Amino acid sequence: MNPIFARQPPTIFEIMSGLARELGAINLGQGFPDIDGAPDVRAKAAEALMDRSNQYPPSPGLPELRRAVAEHYGRIQGLELDGMSEVVVTSGATEALAAAIFAVVSPGDEVLMFQPVYDAYLPLVRQAGGVPRLARLQPPHWRITPELLEQAFTHRTRVVMLNNPLNPAAVAYGPADLTALAQACVRHDVILISDEVWEHVVFDGRAHTPIMALPGMRERTIKVGSAGKIFSLTGWKTGWACAAPPLAAAVAKAHAFLTFTTPPNLQWAAAYGLAKDERYFAAMREGFSRSRDRLAAGLKAEGFAVLASEGTYFMLVDLEASGIQLDDAAFCERAVREAGVAAIPVSAFYPEAPVRSVIRLCFSKQDAVLDAGVERLAKARRLLG
Repeated sequence: MNPIFARQPPTIFEIMSGLARELGAINLGQGFPDIDGAPDVRAKAAEALMDRSNQYPPSPGLPELRRAVAEHYGRIQGLELDGMSEVVVTSGATEALAAAIFAVVSPGDEVLMFQPVYDAYLPLVRQAGGVPRLARLQPPHWRITPELLEQAFTHRTRVVMLNNPLNPAAVAYGPADLTALAQACVRHDVILISDEVWEHVVFDGRAHTPIMALPGMRERTIKVGSAGKIFSLTGWKTGWACAAPPLAAAVAKAHAFLTFTTPPNLQWAAAYGLAKDERYFAAMREGFSRSRDRLAAGLKAEGFAVLASEGTYFMLVDLEASGIQLDDAAFCERAVREAGVAAIPVSAFYPEAPVRSVIRLCFSKQDAVLDAGVERLAKARRLLG
């Protein structure tokens, strides 16, 4: 077997979700909503499945979706994109990330990533022959500072990977952090792969800032998005990569030898959904914000130290600040076995020098599930604190 994947352990999501299924536990670990989203978008997919073509669409994506992505970002984020030369449709955001990495990382290239790092990044970079370099973000604020960047970049850095909003830390980076990173990218003349799948799931009046829009970044950024996250349809695996024509063309070539194309009915439905006005996206954010606040209030009432959740479906709890002496991995394993609730240890997202006192919870659940989850976490705290 390829040693990169032969040595790859099961993901923390496989482990914790498997235990939740085996033990009948409440699963606040894996990040998906427990309701199917956007009924009208699903109806459009069903309609297209029956009434439109089910044969190969163009490898870079249907023109309708490529143009819809460009128009959506122009309307919502002020980006000027040409759908036909600067948008590539992929079978999910993970495939977009893979295509982007394989397109721009050559053997020996140093790739800078920020940990906690989403678990797909490292094996994909290694498969491309890249050399990972990890910069360590610190709770509770997880900031990207000029001082951090000064130490993180080297003369060998060729590519940087950013996740904004950041899974698992639930931080939405604004102008200060992004400007510091953009300036460093320009100064070191590197390409940035910007994983922005959570761009619509930001809270408390925040507006997502695409780093592509900052000075010097338009020609060096590959922006990745996800219909699954935007419409709460995570099983659809429909995403895209946006970049200036030379980068987009390279991504399209890599994509052609990964999945080649993406189901056409899902593409037509995503194009329909992206044309929705801002009221849809505001209502979606308000719904998730209510769930976030419900879970946070319940946890705080039980004595847990809850960190700020600025975006994503996730919320972090600081175990040490909550008076719990177990590390995050031990707490999560015992909580699922002894209290019937699954969470994710954030140390799993640190390949080097992990933070071991923080767990991640998913709040994109119905009220009854959240309330029961709080009760079981409170039980875990009594048993394990």
